[in-house]
Amino acid sequence: MLSFAAAVFLLIITPGPGVLSLAGVGAAYGFRAGLRYFTGLFIGTNLVGVAVVTGLAALILANPVIRTVLMAASTAYLLYMAFKIATAGSKIGFVAAERQPGIRDGLLLQAINPKAYVVNTTLFSGFAFLPSNYAAEVALKFVIMNVIWVSLHFLWLWVGSQIKAMKLASSTQRIINVFMACAMLAVVGLALWTSMSG
Repeated sequence: MLSFAAAVFLLIITPGPGVLSLAGVGAAYGFRAGLRYFTGLFIGTNLVGVAVVTGLAALILANPVIRTVLMAASTAYLLYMAFKIATAGSKIGFVAAERQPGIRDGLLLQAINPKAYVVNTTLFSGFAFLPSNYAAEVALKFVIMNVIWVSLHFLWLWVGSQIKAMKLASSTQRIINVFMACAMLAVVGLALWTSMSG
């Protein structure tokens, strides 16, 4: 169970579309406004988890045309975000929002977020710790994942909401941008590797 919790922590804390956009909402609109978007992401990630556990995601993604279209769209989106972050200059490269996103926006992002599918598939298909009681294992995995997910996403939202108050040196801001872009490229690579090996 500890290895499962460690895997959840490491997979969720790495920047992906959800946490980067959540931090951007926090930076643009503040912590309280970001909570609505956070709620949509939370509901969305749990719906993706249910789709993975029930096999619905596998059924939909079993169609090679649908899988290819979704993977191409998701990959293009993630590459665009990585480019935008890496070329943000001396400003923190969180994804800027033109209007205040809400619950619906968070749900929609998770529906096309390849990292959500990769993470849920990895965690629910591996790390068996109650092989004699699959239902209890799945329930415990949801609890552990949600406790860690909520904690880490609150942290990203808080960091985003504090960005305006930080007075970081330009060189430090550029390093942060490059690190976030590299993390996004790692997400793209992981998603492509998973789709090709699946």
